[in-house]
Amino acid sequence: MNNWLKAGILLYLSLLFFGSFIAIGIVWTGALDESLPFIDDIKIFLYYFFAGSIGGSLRHLYMFCSHYMKDELNDYREWIMYIFYPIFATGTAIVAVTLIQSGIFLIEFVDFDETPYAQISFAFFVGFGFNRFVNKLNAVSKDIFKTNQQQTKEIEPKTKQPESE
Repeated sequence: MNNWLKAGILLYLSLLFFGSFIAIGIVWTGALDESLPFIDDIKIFLYYFFAGSIGGSLRHLYMFCSHYMKDELNDYREWIMYIFYPIFATGTAIVAVTLIQSGIFLIEFVDFDETPYAQISFAFFVGFGFNRFVNKLNAVSKDIFKTNQQQTKEIEPKTKQPESE
């Protein structure tokens, strides 16, 4: 990987990481409420979005630095992971919290003084472990949306009894 590409990825991930903290601060203080009145309506989702961004960019900053130190950044295809995974993590964090709050996943959040610290923390963890969460989501999705054929194939071997003579 070229040095300029390494520097660009490092700059991108750093800006995403630190910029997300600044964005949360701007949303938290209400600095945009007068100029963009719709922000108040989506504020909670912005917290989840930026918490997922912080988690995703932190993990990929760590991965990038550890691969850099081991001189393992030789595959040009890897740069796509460092660019897109943190972006995917932002939307996935919002979806994860929404799935939990809808009652589909059996996790219960407790609000503390009407601030969603648990949800924001969970969004961070989803961002940090984005690929692991997507793997779990895929497994749950397979279980939920099984076809009748898949269900009978799994049941048949369990119900067969040995024939008696």
